[in-house]
Amino acid sequence: MAVTSQRTKIEKRSRTAPWLDHYPEGVPASLEYPQIPAWGFLERTAADYGDRVACHYYNQRMTYAELFAAARQMAHVLVKSGIKPGDRVGVLLPNTPEMLVALNGIWMAGGVVVAVSPLMVAGEVTALLKTTQCKTVIGLDMLLPLLFDGEYQPESVLLTTIADRLPLLQKWGYKAARIVRLGIRSKARDKRCRDLAKELAQGNPIFQPIQQHSLDDPAFILPTGGTTAAPKAVVLSHRNLVANAWQLHHWGGATMAEETVLAVVPFFHSYGLTTCAMTGTAMAATLVLQHRFVPRRVLRAIETARPSVFHAVPAMLCQLNKLMRDGKGDYTSINYCMSGGAPLPTSVAEEFTEHTGAIVVEGYGLSEASPVTHAGPLDGSARAGTIGMPLPDTEVRIVDADTGFRPVAPGEVGEITVRAPQVMVGYWNNPEATSSAIRDGWLYTGDLAVCDDQGFFRIVDRKKDLIITSGFNVYPSDVERVIKQFSGIQDAAVVGVSDPDRGEVVKAILVLERGVQFDRKEFLNQCKIHLAKHKQPRMIEIAEGDLPRNFLGKVLRKDLRT
Repeated sequence: MAVTSQRTKIEKRSRTAPWLDHYPEGVPASLEYPQIPAWGFLERTAADYGDRVACHYYNQRMTYAELFAAARQMAHVLVKSGIKPGDRVGVLLPNTPEMLVALNGIWMAGGVVVAVSPLMVAGEVTALLKTTQCKTVIGLDMLLPLLFDGEYQPESVLLTTIADRLPLLQKWGYKAARIVRLGIRSKARDKRCRDLAKELAQGNPIFQPIQQHSLDDPAFILPTGGTTAAPKAVVLSHRNLVANAWQLHHWGGATMAEETVLAVVPFFHSYGLTTCAMTGTAMAATLVLQHRFVPRRVLRAIETARPSVFHAVPAMLCQLNKLMRDGKGDYTSINYCMSGGAPLPTSVAEEFTEHTGAIVVEGYGLSEASPVTHAGPLDGSARAGTIGMPLPDTEVRIVDADTGFRPVAPGEVGEITVRAPQVMVGYWNNPEATSSAIRDGWLYTGDLAVCDDQGFFRIVDRKKDLIITSGFNVYPSDVERVIKQFSGIQDAAVVGVSDPDRGEVVKAILVLERGVQFDRKEFLNQCKIHLAKHKQPRMIEIAEGDLPRNFLGKVLRKDLRT
């Protein structure tokens, strides 16, 4: 009887979660999670590995003990200035040591981080600060206009600079650009600005952090397009962030060896925050900080700092591949590279492996899930063209895109839904959007996918990007994948355009290789050979420049539809 019961459980598990039978060796299906706030990893690592270098930025190095002390000083400064538990504090910084200090310091003060992207315009910053009632911001001097050129302005700004650590020529360029960008600031504005370094010097390095009332309290707020076109602000709790970092730590083998992580993906997005800042701290790794992606500088960092782990987006890997083709550098320190944010072309992954020897896998997630839900196995069994399999404790269903209730059969296309400890608390002050995205505990991602019999998932497209022409479903990524293989096509995007007869028709926006003369007739002939009739573009546009993309490299189809 007991044997029959156990066999039934195994068969049921294989049907509902086939990936568990193909997990990498040593990765458990379920984890025991640390009951700590988001700054708890730093406290733990500082106690056990305090002498290890936490971050490396140009010639500056901070150990974990030093970073923990600086974060406590930051918390003391904030509490002295009036920050109370639950208050929102904006962070407008690139990947610098100050970013790590600010994140952990805000959490230790009981505050909530509001992630302000340097890529935003002043109006977007104003809207975010206003909706979160964020009165204090920790920011970079160069980005000051984003804070003071909008309708809603913070009451207090703690400013830092990177000029003091840049090489001489870069330092001069930075200071010149700062003068041009800032101009002459008014005295009224200057009164609201304080020097972060001077404030930290007066902070208490043994300040006792404020204990969280609940691990489900908000820790990180970031703007996102979410699962609809309307911008919203995702709220991630302490439990969410800790859970996702712990899952990724175990996905990588839960090693506490002296790993070095190349931290290029920005921490103001949950991708960089969780995979690099949080998981890196959990594994006591050294973070090689890059405040922006400059391909040659990144390659130089690989050669000199010898990172073993690299989180990236496909556009980064593509640019690095081009530079590595000369065969001059040694980039073989990287053991594995996880790519996310956009679909990873197989050719790009394979070339990066050729240059570095690294295992390259694709991951998947969304801001609403802290963000990682799936990842390719790091044992060499990853399948090209897939996003891998769900992380531990991550339940995933594929349901029909029409009703969202009926699970589809294996191999059929449907919407990915997720139930897991890393799924967000909700959208900031937006219960309607929250209830639409999370139903009966399941997060509806808006992404269409298929799952094979071994539990590997492949993204087909965004639900909102689906094109329905004459009753047929067309997934833009399927058409793009074919078109990009045509000779002379450097890049391509496909969108749906309203049509009175067919509902929608397929439109292709093409970026041609330099010097190529577009032959429309030949292009259409190739489409007829390689694409079903309903998938063939009926409208063609030649783009004058690159396709619009977000900072993660994902094509912004909504901009192409306008």
